[in-house]
Amino acid sequence: MSAPGFRGPRQLWGALCWSLRGLRAAWQHESSFRLEVLLAIVLVPTGLWLGNGALEQLALVAPVVLVLVAELLNSALEAIVDLVSPEYNELAGRAKDLGSAAVFVLMLLVVLSWALVKGAWLVRLLD
Repeated sequence: MSAPGFRGPRQLWGALCWSLRGLRAAWQHESSFRLEVLLAIVLVPTGLWLGNGALEQLALVAPVVLVLVAELLNSALEAIVDLVSPEYNELAGRAKDLGSAAVFVLMLLVVLSWALVKGAWLVRLLD
């Protein structure tokens, strides 16, 4: 539990370092995270370039970022489950599957967002 009171630059620096350590761990140990980062490196700039205005850009970029967030949380969940229950357990397996499903649903959101935004753009182009 964190100490109550003012959080100054030293505490903010510590929080930044811990966050970067988490990103480094995800990159080193999670192949899915690496793949999703590579996709984000392509999709985020493309979404910013192709989006017609701030709302379209947000609709194209935000779901991609949410996939990364969900993958980080899923990886954390899997690490905790493996620590607590190293042998097979049906509930542990279900928890891991649910975390994976959350990432999958957000990937579907990426596809849906791009299809809706760029599909509408294509329809306007053909009219």
